Amino acid sequence: MRPSELVLPRERQCIAGRTRLHYLDWGTAGRPPLLLLHGGCLTAHTWDLVCLTLRDRHHCLALDQRGHGDSEWSPEGDYGPAAHRADIEAWIGELGCERPVLVGQSMGALNALEYARAHSPELGGIVLVDIGVRAHHSVGVARIREFTRGGPAEADSVDVFAARALAFNPRRDPRLLRRSLLHNLRTLPRGGFAWKYDRRFLAEGSGAFATLLDDLARAAAEVTCPVLVVRGAESDVVSETDGRELTALFPNARFVQVAGAGHTVQGDNPRDLSAALADFLSQ
Repeated sequence: MRPSELVLPRERQCIAGRTRLHYLDWGTAGRPPLLLLHGGCLTAHTWDLVCLTLRDRHHCLALDQRGHGDSEWSPEGDYGPAAHRADIEAWIGELGCERPVLVGQSMGALNALEYARAHSPELGGIVLVDIGVRAHHSVGVARIREFTRGGPAEADSVDVFAARALAFNPRRDPRLLRRSLLHNLRTLPRGGFAWKYDRRFLAEGSGAFATLLDDLARAAAEVTCPVLVVRGAESDVVSETDGRELTALFPNARFVQVAGAGHTVQGDNPRDLSAALADFLSQ
């Protein structure tokens, strides 16, 4: 990747109801807003290379969704789509941006869709990365479930987490993967590391999102803004047929596949994903 300038984002916070949310602001305010939502068990930093590439033309902002990254956990353990939608409403309200494009991957894509159902006329568009009508029945989802629910919640070294994550997704550059993990691990008072995300999300959120996936046809019909459906060409979560069927549900949608990428497209091939986003945004 060849970004025009190497910069770091500013860390900012907002309040959604009783929850403090953390987000990254990549600068260039005044340009068309591009808001990014990570997948489950990830953080806003999953979009770092994409934002670094697109910030020349867009004001990129990436949210740590509730229970993830440096945002607060839900006291009630509420991680369903409705709670996330309320957070996004509060975040966009505080930003005061007009006609943003909302980009989400996996859980973030479902949250973007949930927001768009109620706010489609206010959006410039949405991008849904690697979700599909039958995704929750796929081999890939079972594999993700095993990875996120298995393994240690705590370890003495980052290398323990890095080795397991690389075995789960060998497409990733080990150096970039380790750097990404440092944003997703917290230091324990006694030493060692633990995941930042609230593990209650794994139980409380999954059922609600499965319900939303089952309701995709109705949800898609309510979204009138332009839609880009993105699939990682090597994804074991969403098949090409599933991605194209999802695209056909929307009144105004396009479908694209990103080569050399599995489910976490923005981590596996950020260069080609950025190019696909830039093409969609230009139109």
